[in-house]
Amino acid sequence: MSSIDARVESLSKFTQNSITHNIHIPSELDLLQTHFSQYFDKSGQFLLDKFTQALGRQEIDISEESYSMGWLGKNYARLLATDPATTLLKEDTLHNNQLEHTQSQNLLIKGDNLEVLKHLVGAYHEQVKMIYIDPPYNTGNDGFVYQDNRKYRAEELQKILDIDEEQAKRILNFTQSKSNSHSAWLTFMYPRLYIAKQLLREDGVIFISIDDNEVAQLKMLMDDVFGEENSIAQIPWKGKGGGADNKFLIVAHEYICMYSKSRFTIGEQIKKDEKFPKYDGGKKRFYKTQLARKWGANSRRLDRPNLFYSISAPDGATVYPMLPQGEDGRWRWKKQKMLDEIQQGNIEFLKDEESGTYIVYEKIYQPLEGEYNTKKFSTWIDYAKNTARGSEEVGTLFDTLIKVFNFPKPTVLIKCLLQIGNTQEDDIILDFFAGSGTTGDAVMQLNAEDGGNRKYILVQLNEAIDPKKNKTAYDFVKDELGVKNPTIFEITKERLIRAGNKIKKEKPEYTGDLGFKVFETTPIWENYHQEAEEQEQYQLFNHSTLTPEDMQTLLTTWKTYDGFLLTQALIAKDLAGYDAYYGSHTGGNYLYLMNQGFTTYHLISLLQTMDGDREFSPTVVVCFGYYFDSKSLRELAESLKPENNKKLSQIKLEIRY
Repeated sequence: MSSIDARVESLSKFTQNSITHNIHIPSELDLLQTHFSQYFDKSGQFLLDKFTQALGRQEIDISEESYSMGWLGKNYARLLATDPATTLLKEDTLHNNQLEHTQSQNLLIKGDNLEVLKHLVGAYHEQVKMIYIDPPYNTGNDGFVYQDNRKYRAEELQKILDIDEEQAKRILNFTQSKSNSHSAWLTFMYPRLYIAKQLLREDGVIFISIDDNEVAQLKMLMDDVFGEENSIAQIPWKGKGGGADNKFLIVAHEYICMYSKSRFTIGEQIKKDEKFPKYDGGKKRFYKTQLARKWGANSRRLDRPNLFYSISAPDGATVYPMLPQGEDGRWRWKKQKMLDEIQQGNIEFLKDEESGTYIVYEKIYQPLEGEYNTKKFSTWIDYAKNTARGSEEVGTLFDTLIKVFNFPKPTVLIKCLLQIGNTQEDDIILDFFAGSGTTGDAVMQLNAEDGGNRKYILVQLNEAIDPKKNKTAYDFVKDELGVKNPTIFEITKERLIRAGNKIKKEKPEYTGDLGFKVFETTPIWENYHQEAEEQEQYQLFNHSTLTPEDMQTLLTTWKTYDGFLLTQALIAKDLAGYDAYYGSHTGGNYLYLMNQGFTTYHLISLLQTMDGDREFSPTVVVCFGYYFDSKSLRELAESLKPENNKKLSQIKLEIRY
């Protein structure tokens, strides 16, 4: 037996995994296995017949009518949504260690948003309250083309997708041709929306800006991913419009598609400039009135017969809810509530002098200090200005009247959506098409206005700025910011810095979070996680080339997979000169052994620290397998058994590669 074979055999008793190669997106099947494990066999295969038999015994209404959306590349898009990440997550320590950013809970992440979303699933699964994205509109002039860096062979796709050779070749041709067709756009959007749904809380909501070019396709795609029953609204917004004016009309609006995850409570806007013309001397408050009788739709007696009843006026007259044309109407409330409101003096009876009948009104009082009245938002947004306002905002921040970013959304629009989305204290807001950073700017502004502590996560591709298309932006990033190869990400980053500084200047008393931490995706090292057997992996990957910075990058990736927020720092633990890293969250207490040189001496220190420190109680110990020999791993595994540690607890040992 070779030394490699012997090592693999000796490790077989421990939990081994290649965690960076297996970042997993929860699927519908995962939910079934979580809640209905009895319908899976020991190998994890779904027992469809058993499940169907169980359904047959239930009183279940199954719809016989359904439709689904299909396009060339849909199966491939599903594959992209669930295949492994091909990158690691790296921290920008130079930026993050600056005083204004060290404690920040906001995030700006550089990289392909599909890769970033896959990395975020472990830590942010069902943690995000609201998502806003402004994806490519696919106008033909916005530069969108489908680009795919995943290299599959036709025979691989045949096997993975269970399709024939001709279909596999058509998909590969389509994904490699830089297409901007509807199918290309849908294939681009599907995996991102699929993962985004996993990140949303059950009461979460997503807003997507779009225009006429893809609004029909987006609606059907969202029905497919989120469910038609979770469609809340398609909101026209009086913006400039995503493309050029059409042949016949001036394009003056875009759309915002709004979907919920599951259960959602809509936000309401504060009523402003209300007039309260009447004075109630008894309560010493001003008030206005509205009909106690229902008006408009469903206002007749036959619509709600139980809400047609009589009440007594102050002079003893009997009053019914009568419509203006003399037909029986109905009250807005049930009788007991009506009687309670009359008793509390909240109802006003006004007598019509001509007919002698009473009209009954509800008193709406002027709010006390610190209180306010609310009203529903409209599906037509025309008060949020347009993209010209967005360009003006960015230009002001960058001290230039010349555009450094094309068609940014105005912050007033995003603040409006934050309110419609009913975002509250400490909610997380995600935008994975960050662009100029409007969403982050809007979150900070709204927090400064209402005292909230909302946190943002922005993702922006490290997309090069073409000097032929926007020389102003190119020169600004190169000359003003000193970046050799100008990218849009640098504009996003600088905008967030300047937006935070603007709030500090305008509201010096404000002490909220105006910083942000920066991370980026970086390619997995050469030969790391090749498609090969374990023995070959040990031979192919030369771990001796790894630097301390590389190990910190791997640690950042692993801890995020394990459920630690990117903004949560691990605690450095000194084990007799060996640096380990420790952190806790609701899913467990993790100890990471990532460095070389772990010996029996350090193991003794680990056990002593566990015995003497009540706050140090690992439930999972993670080792970077390349840095440990078989003897060290056996000693570690034996020492962590419940009978051999004073914590008397089961500690899971994971060896990762």
